[in-house]
Amino acid sequence: MTTEQWILIALVLVLVIAYPILMTRRNKKENQRLIEQTNSLKRGDKVLTTSGVYGTILEVREEDGARKVVIETGNAQYKSYMTVDAYAIYTVLKEEKPAVEEKPVEEKKVEAKAEEKTVEKKEEKKEAPAKKTTAKKSTKKESK
Repeated sequence: MTTEQWILIALVLVLVIAYPILMTRRNKKENQRLIEQTNSLKRGDKVLTTSGVYGTILEVREEDGARKVVIETGNAQYKSYMTVDAYAIYTVLKEEKPAVEEKPVEEKKVEAKAEEKTVEKKEEKKEAPAKKTTAKKSTKKESK
């Protein structure tokens, strides 16, 4: 056997041994994350289940040695309630606030008009003192 063949055999053996070790490590981290998430579930959390159902947690309870969660799904008109195992919660959704609050189009138009008016007023104020000084001079001349 050549050295290239020995290197190939050694590489295969390392991969065969390393792969299961790395996978168990990854599974431990994932299980730890899942346990922490399950323990931190509370009323009002918005969640996504493993089956793809979005909802809001109404109640978390221990029943028959299992942790169960009551979820409200749907909208105001068509509400539905589900009881699922806590481990069926895939993720807790974080409500992200937009960096810049979006205002309705009508408010933007009103603000734009208000800004235009303030710019126009500023321009008039800049022009107005020049007119007043000339008007004062002319009134002084008229009074003499």
